[in-house]
Amino acid sequence: MTRLGDLTTADLDAESGRRLPLTLVVPIGSLEQHGPHLPLDTDTRIAVAVADALASRDDRLVVAPPIGIGASGEHQSFAGTLSIGQDGLEFVIIELVRSADAFDGVVLLNAHGGNGAALARAVERLHAEARHVLLVPCTVEGGDAHAGHTETSILLHLCPDAVDMARAVRGDQRPWREIAPVVLTDGIAAVSPSGVLGDPTTATASDGAALFAQMVDRARRSVEGWRR
Repeated sequence: MTRLGDLTTADLDAESGRRLPLTLVVPIGSLEQHGPHLPLDTDTRIAVAVADALASRDDRLVVAPPIGIGASGEHQSFAGTLSIGQDGLEFVIIELVRSADAFDGVVLLNAHGGNGAALARAVERLHAEARHVLLVPCTVEGGDAHAGHTETSILLHLCPDAVDMARAVRGDQRPWREIAPVVLTDGIAAVSPSGVLGDPTTATASDGAALFAQMVDRARRSVEGWRR
């Protein structure tokens, strides 16, 4: 597994005008509340772990340092949340990918749903510029929305010392489609005072291992199909 920050310019040097036979993977997360039991950088931890898992199986992938602050306006009423907003994230991604023309492509690996709209607009702009870029969400089938069973289980698998299950509380468990209009207008606190959407009290490390494997496999298939 290769991290870009560990390399030197000499490691990546190529003849002028020639692209490296490497694809850059950029993990994208957030710094936002994840209930009283999960760390603020939960999404970033997940994005980095998925990126590392992909790169450990494919030596053509190089993992960039993560973008750890995204668009988290819906969490702004909770202490510790930092956000650069939708426009800010879109601008950052466009400029970052433009700067990576030496690579044969860029994979944007996103683990925060709130980043989705900004990233989609950025990718549309970059595609119009004929840049080779792919947006891959870190998702699993049937997962709950935020700081519930899914994310809590995955963190119990990846970094159990960062999870405080004694503080875990059930949150709003309605489907996302029912609460999305309120959340997007008034924020998460309007539907869940704890900031949790789902039920983290049922989370287990074994569930997390299975969920994480599914997440990595989905991402791997997306990347492999795009590269072909």
